[in-house]
Amino acid sequence: MTQRRRIPRLIGSLLLVAAAGVGCGEAAADATADGKNAAAAEPEVRPLGRIVPVPASVAPEGEPFALSRTTRIGADGTHRETRDLARYLAGLLRPATGFPLPVVDDQAARGGIRLRLSPGDTELGDEGYRLHSAPDGVTLTARAPAGLFRGVQTLRQQLPSAVERKSVQNGPWKIAGGTITDTPRYAYRGAMLDVSRHFFTVDEVKRYIDQLALYKVNTLHLHLSDDQGWRIAVDSWPRLTTHGGSTEVGGGPGGFYTKAQYREIVEYAASRYQEVIPEIDLPGHTNAALASYAELNCDGVAPELYTGIKVGFSSLCVPKPVTYDFVDDVIREIAALTPGRYIHIGGDEAHSTSHADYVTFMDKVQPVVAKYGKKVVGWHQLTGTTPAEGALVQYWGLDRTPAAEKERVAAAARNGAGLILSPADRSYLDMKYTKDTKLGLAWAGYVEVRRSYDWNPAGYLAGAPADSVRGIEAPLWTETLATTDDLDVMAFPRLPGLAELGWSPAATHDWDTYKVRLAEQAPRFDALGIDYYRSPEVPWPAE
Repeated sequence: MTQRRRIPRLIGSLLLVAAAGVGCGEAAADATADGKNAAAAEPEVRPLGRIVPVPASVAPEGEPFALSRTTRIGADGTHRETRDLARYLAGLLRPATGFPLPVVDDQAARGGIRLRLSPGDTELGDEGYRLHSAPDGVTLTARAPAGLFRGVQTLRQQLPSAVERKSVQNGPWKIAGGTITDTPRYAYRGAMLDVSRHFFTVDEVKRYIDQLALYKVNTLHLHLSDDQGWRIAVDSWPRLTTHGGSTEVGGGPGGFYTKAQYREIVEYAASRYQEVIPEIDLPGHTNAALASYAELNCDGVAPELYTGIKVGFSSLCVPKPVTYDFVDDVIREIAALTPGRYIHIGGDEAHSTSHADYVTFMDKVQPVVAKYGKKVVGWHQLTGTTPAEGALVQYWGLDRTPAAEKERVAAAARNGAGLILSPADRSYLDMKYTKDTKLGLAWAGYVEVRRSYDWNPAGYLAGAPADSVRGIEAPLWTETLATTDDLDVMAFPRLPGLAELGWSPAATHDWDTYKVRLAEQAPRFDALGIDYYRSPEVPWPAE
């Protein structure tokens, strides 16, 4: 696999003070990458529930809990996942606090932090949790391990942002008193990373997974193939990676994941309770495959590798039987590597495929996905055919998309297809914020932070039943993004808001209160080394 050298980030010195409505507390300092110090003034105790995504129910009560050198983290010894999560929590908290935080049995953690599974608590569902904080300890309860993991992210955000740093910081480390009871609005809360236009290494993908985890995202959609590069090893068609994966936009070295590396990503995501959905975009967006194997082309001639950013010019040869041998092999091998429920077959921008051929192709390919035990996800152009039973249709149109196209998607939803909403002029993280944004594209328009947050998924697509909406996804396309710094500045601060739309009850969605909570995330972004766009719409702490 090709590894790209990254230019290390030089983080400047920042002085961050409390946002509007937040009292000042003890400053925490940490050496940044360029050797300078950054200080963040925050309240000693963050008000309960003043986090992102905002919890469903918050009941403040009493005095806070204080983390100390004697604090223990308790886990129910009968559940391996609980002990694993307790170790994960301890690993998050030890570097900045300097506390040993031993993981012990539940009963030995009185006065500390206790993680408990309560399988009979059906009110909490698969991802809900209950966090109770008082001076005599913190108890985090969930029906399932995923809920405990989501609750750990809440506990983490209730602590001062300096807890995210990797060197010992000054305390105190307090969690406001009271009870949070929290469950997600939607079961599907996704983010897509395009590793085809520009390749990102395993460690870089893991970094993005950790960022998603903090905001309770539970699905990672990996765009693994496109005109510019094929990124996943397929043993039966090896030139897909050795040739098709050898470049990227702009002509860089590209790269690909071996099967072991792909499994490593899947397993790491699973440890953060995220399901990976691999995408092989078909029948268009296939130049990397066509360049690798001449027989996949109708004329039998392989095109040159492509390093530009135009779309719609490539297509598999629908009449050829070898096309379906190819698709079967690819889906079979990727399905065997993927424990999740879905495989994404793309289907967008197939401008070089006639409508008749497109219908023929999708009618043949969708059953292949089922043959290997998976369900279909496709971009909303899939509704030009008949989506398979159990399929999810991912809508990426705009507010201004023609009504007839929207109605076709809504009709598919009324007929049983599930919807994932990714409107490009709301949720595409690669869209420029303003005309002055250096990175990104603007074909869908400019997408400032408020526009990204201020919409209601349940009512977005007229004519689609509210219960057909399975959730939302924030795609991050990488035609212009080549480094993790590039990913950061385009994903943040829009990603947390989209995560809130997917998690928090509709009644809590209010821009005026959200923008204050978002501003309070700035010291956390800094502590985590996340570059972000300082939108003028958000009352950020003063620099």
